[in-house]
Amino acid sequence: MIFKRNALLAVLATGTLALTACGGSDEPAAEGGLNLVSEGNLTVCSDIPFPPFEFEENGEYTGFDIDLMREIATGMDLELVVQDVGFDGLQSGATIAAGQCDIGASAMTITEERQANLAFSDPYYDSLQSLLVPADSDVTGIDDLAGKSVGVQQGTTGETYTRENVPADTEVVAFPSDAEMYAAVQAGNVDALLQDLPVNLGHTEDGAFTIAEKYETDEKYGFAMAKEGSEELVAAVNEQLTAIRDSGKYQEIYDTYFTE
Repeated sequence: MIFKRNALLAVLATGTLALTACGGSDEPAAEGGLNLVSEGNLTVCSDIPFPPFEFEENGEYTGFDIDLMREIATGMDLELVVQDVGFDGLQSGATIAAGQCDIGASAMTITEERQANLAFSDPYYDSLQSLLVPADSDVTGIDDLAGKSVGVQQGTTGETYTRENVPADTEVVAFPSDAEMYAAVQAGNVDALLQDLPVNLGHTEDGAFTIAEKYETDEKYGFAMAKEGSEELVAAVNEQLTAIRDSGKYQEIYDTYFTE
């Protein structure tokens, strides 16, 4: 698949940005047992930037995950509020358990370990891992990383895959986000990056970097919610995901960021 967005954004300021879902009636629908952290709002936490899934453009948060969440909020007659948070706390369940948000939407793979602390929606995206290297690198695959260094994002399945599969003498360097990882490989501080394919593809646009290898890991992304007390919210999100797929809106959003 080909990442269709232009050059990736640099390190962005963190903060909270409210996005208002269009459409719907003037009054929000009855929220019942959704147990939302803010009445009338669907509060979503995401680790930004991580294009093409979440990033900031023209002062607004956007991306594949964010666009899907906007449609879900609209279907639930709620306003969408997006908060930029660290991925480690989000994938561990700590951020949601602290009541900071209703949903985690951050290219998060559904794993057994995460399911111990989080409830997940139905899968909404299948992903591959990949190895990004400079165009003139002699690294053609993961086995060539012997004696070299590779950057990963901490707390991700990419980090897990890397540590389980690189040669024993490979230095694995964990970074908080893709922005720091990419800056490190640009500066020559690491020899390669191993992470989700769509994100690495975005780094190949200027020709300075290339994808050396892809890895099928059977990863599926899901939207994360509280482990306890989120049953109605999970059901509502799944209902909206089905409606978005049936209406063709999912494919429209998908085609905005990817082609196959």
